[in-house]
Amino acid sequence: MLTRLNISGIYVLDQDQALDFYVGKLGLEVDTDADLGFMRWLTLRVPGDPERKILLERPGPPAMSEETAAEVRALMTKGAAGGHLFFACEDAYKTHAELKAKGVELTEEPEDRDYGIDFGLRDPFGNHVRIAQLKEG
Repeated sequence: MLTRLNISGIYVLDQDQALDFYVGKLGLEVDTDADLGFMRWLTLRVPGDPERKILLERPGPPAMSEETAAEVRALMTKGAAGGHLFFACEDAYKTHAELKAKGVELTEEPEDRDYGIDFGLRDPFGNHVRIAQLKEG
């Protein structure tokens, strides 16, 4: 049976630009950056959490044909094919202010919700990112 989620993936149009955003702005760490010949295997992780990784994958072979990849890239460019990432933080207001100071384009202000305080943003490729300060208990 399954024991845990190891790697989740999102599509990005440019892996170097994704590195700049996710590492340079959001503060994630590179786990693996390997040229496999047929693709670049690029995974990131939250500092201190080596168990869960995010694969930043450019649409294309071997996962899909070049024709399908072109369609996916076109949908991403229109903002219609983004994935979702959900992160936790200790202080949503402080995290929001730090990201704003780094020039991250934030789509929402922090808001108090039943489960905690959270806010949203989008990465440069249309992927939705939510950051939450979860209530204890």
